[in-house]
Amino acid sequence: MKKITREALIGKLKELGFKITPQRLAVVDVLVEKGHLHPGANMICEEARKKTKRVSLSTIYATLSELSKHGLIKNLEFDRLENRYEVNPEEHINLVCKLCGKIMDYNIPPSIEPKDIAREAGFIVTDARMEYYGYCRECTTRPKELIP
Repeated sequence: MKKITREALIGKLKELGFKITPQRLAVVDVLVEKGHLHPGANMICEEARKKTKRVSLSTIYATLSELSKHGLIKNLEFDRLENRYEVNPEEHINLVCKLCGKIMDYNIPPSIEPKDIAREAGFIVTDARMEYYGYCRECTTRPKELIP
């Protein structure tokens, strides 16, 4: 997995004309440190408050919205889970555990390129998201009566 760096996110925010406040810096730090967990806004807020006391949930949402709007992170919307945030820029499958809600990245070899789809189907791909739903390793080792 290609890891997004703190410096890259901060640099991009500066390029876009954003002031680097302690609150934005705390959000960036959490995304870099906890990005592999696909954190939701509540987790990001909880972790950001460990870094700077003066950060509100509305500031977290505003910062995540700006990062998402400018393509620096992806907002993953779900029907039954809190929205999560994706920091892995590479094409991959999100493995979503239906029991504990954990989301894991699974990198796949590039078998279909967006340019191939454009050429064959006349469809220009601007964004893609693939998810598999099931049960993670930890949940499959739980007693069978806990798994529907």
